[in-house]
Amino acid sequence: MDPNEEIYLDHNATTPVDPEVLEAMLPYFKGTFGNPSSIHAHGQQARRGLDIAREQAALIIGANPEEIIFTSGATEANNMAILGHQQAMLPKKAHILTSTIDHYAVLNPVAHLDRNGLAEVSYAVVDRNGIINLEQFTSALQNHVTLVSVMAANNDVGTIQPFAELAEIAAANGAIFHSDAVQAVGKVPLNVSRIPIHMLSFSAHKIYGPKGVGALYIKRGTHIDPIIFGGHQESCKRAGTESLANIVGFGKACELAHIRMATDNAAIAALKEELENRLRNINGVSIHGTAAPRLAGTTNASFAGIEGETLLMAMDLQGISIATGSACNSESNTPSHVLTAMGVPASLARSTIRFSIGRTNTRTEIRQAVETLITILERLRQ
Repeated sequence: MDPNEEIYLDHNATTPVDPEVLEAMLPYFKGTFGNPSSIHAHGQQARRGLDIAREQAALIIGANPEEIIFTSGATEANNMAILGHQQAMLPKKAHILTSTIDHYAVLNPVAHLDRNGLAEVSYAVVDRNGIINLEQFTSALQNHVTLVSVMAANNDVGTIQPFAELAEIAAANGAIFHSDAVQAVGKVPLNVSRIPIHMLSFSAHKIYGPKGVGALYIKRGTHIDPIIFGGHQESCKRAGTESLANIVGFGKACELAHIRMATDNAAIAALKEELENRLRNINGVSIHGTAAPRLAGTTNASFAGIEGETLLMAMDLQGISIATGSACNSESNTPSHVLTAMGVPASLARSTIRFSIGRTNTRTEIRQAVETLITILERLRQ
């Protein structure tokens, strides 16, 4: 194919900003530039934009607006939930249960607390499809766990956890429940008012909003200590002048994702079905997590004997953007910790690439991407 005809199939890493989102943001770079904490007219105009965005972000997850705390992204939101819980537990020691396939934005702050003796940490294991073992999860909770932090949907494989059931089990054992729902919000229906969840992290740039902004839902009555100190912003939970234009864009992206979720999912799922049907005709292919519920647009496939990084670079030279796994871990040469936890052999895990389809992709692009992949595989195997 013509290298100038670019095909983007890495929407789990980030998404392009929707034109309607950009349009909503532009006034907040120009006329409506006030500080939302100021009491004069410019400040109150800015405050209205902030309030509307908070309502939009709350609506997509079924929360109350006052339960939404804006952050710089989901990584900060995850750290805020985990470190804030640990600080609130003092002088007692927190006991945190996470999963072996969670994102490093959860695993690394948890490991930090463990290394420094600030919290006890346990890990829930997953089966070969990336689903948490409920029996082992329940057993681990009986060891005085104070906080559960497990992702709602996996970024590498697309596996969707039995979210409500995990929250119910945690609640029955007296644990606070937090979820990194970055890949789920806007793709999977979530209503925090109907399940016993205390905290939930999500981000704008995964749902066609700007980078640099996210949110932490904190259920009313849930106590965590702030990890950033300064002014009174965000209900005294997160100090610092809000990134107003980004937050407005985040709110608009949430509104659009909420409206388009069913339509987007149907179209994207049809493209994924075509992609996987074509991939299954390739010798030596393994598609991971197929026996579990998965995100509509995520396909994780291994091609025996070929390095995933080699495939990625060859596809990129042809104008096709894919991934070998999480963008946050793209510089590591180690196999995906997600696939390793699922029992995938290291040699096969290293031959993996991830396709993540978005709302602007087409059947023609899927066909061209697979045809290009087949040509590359034939050349490399020769």
